[in-house]
Amino acid sequence: MKKYDVLVIGSGAGMGVASDALSNGFKVAVVDKGPLGGTCLNLGCIPSKLIIFPADRVSEIENSKKLGVEANITKIRFKEIMERMRSSIAEDREQMREGIKQAKNLDFYDGAGYFVDDYTMEVNGKKIIGEKIFIAAGARPLIPNVTGIDKVDYLTNESILELNELPKSVVILGGGYIACEFGHFLSGMGSEVTIIQRNVRLVANEEPEVSDLLLKEMSKRMKIYTATEVIELAKEGSLVKVIGKDRNTNKTIEVSAEKLLIAGGRLPNSDLLKVENTGVKTDSRGFIIVDEFLQTSKENIWAFGDVIGKYMFRHSANKEAVYAWHNSLHEKKVPMDYTAIPHAVFSYPEIASVGMTESEAKKKYKVLVGHAKYNSVAKGIAMLEEDSFAKAIVDKETNKILGFHIIGPYASILIQEVINVMANNLDRRAIFKGIHIHPALSELIPSTLGNLVEPKD
Repeated sequence: MKKYDVLVIGSGAGMGVASDALSNGFKVAVVDKGPLGGTCLNLGCIPSKLIIFPADRVSEIENSKKLGVEANITKIRFKEIMERMRSSIAEDREQMREGIKQAKNLDFYDGAGYFVDDYTMEVNGKKIIGEKIFIAAGARPLIPNVTGIDKVDYLTNESILELNELPKSVVILGGGYIACEFGHFLSGMGSEVTIIQRNVRLVANEEPEVSDLLLKEMSKRMKIYTATEVIELAKEGSLVKVIGKDRNTNKTIEVSAEKLLIAGGRLPNSDLLKVENTGVKTDSRGFIIVDEFLQTSKENIWAFGDVIGKYMFRHSANKEAVYAWHNSLHEKKVPMDYTAIPHAVFSYPEIASVGMTESEAKKKYKVLVGHAKYNSVAKGIAMLEEDSFAKAIVDKETNKILGFHIIGPYASILIQEVINVMANNLDRRAIFKGIHIHPALSELIPSTLGNLVEPKD
């Protein structure tokens, strides 16, 4: 039975811990069931953005009519787009594999491991022990318990990446980030898309006005049902039939499509690891419970990333990895700071957010709220962006930015200066100290923070 100073489960964000451990001279094992590189590289943010980028160009061409530019898209080479995506991630994966082979004091276990005792895992028939263990095992698609689910074929955010032929029609179950991004992609490629969302809003965790605008814009290109519960799935010849019920009116809807995409949430992989065998506790949904220092209920075992279910983004998992590693080494532990964890939704229009929503902030602070449309600045006028906007939530007493939300072109880029201000514990005045290029779209940020008023309610 091999013993290691550090045992890392997961080859996504967990590789940051493995690298730091090797740099400190520790003997390290990494266990991963594959694919190498974790969800982000293989099944999540990287491949999805590689295929969404062409869809963005399609939408821009279609929207250029408002600028007086008319163009026709003569052909979309769907198979080429998909193969380019798969080739790119395969190349990155191979580079990781070569790096692992060359690393000294690192053993890589390519297989599905699980705990059999305290600090002890079994993988590929071998038992290994870790003195310090870091669980970054990620999550997988949550498949809803809907009548007929076992009788129909369906895609997930993972299997859809294997497509070579564009489906003529797709119905998507779910209305979160994954559903909206793939809805945009498939619609842009030419599929007839229908989204069925149980919640009353798309991307329900965003600001209501952001969600409303996204619904308005996406509805121009696809059919969207909100507040609708899917009650049955069935085969209808070569198609899949989805039966849903409006949660407000009880009216029944039926939608048939060539393909069904399940995008209704994520399930942590803690059950596959049998973490209870090593004394690690989970919550009612299966997410591993950690304290503010990212330590689990078992001493010398830490967890981070999707498997703890706090912020399910690769960039937040990378930051958690740094804190978990630090806290494993030092007596003076540092709590993970989630204050300025940003995220983006690469829908069309794009969304970016950081910090609290207005409703969240009002529970703890006296707030000021600012709004500014893109066309409040010169570049936005040139772009003919009439509805896109930004929203700021600021602590009235300290001038600290509590939250910032953008929906519109380049949202994920524009928000970065706000993230930097929040991360450095500065107040909103820091935004105004730097001169913003005129006429550039970045003027939207000071414009929003210059419109602060007390909310009416």
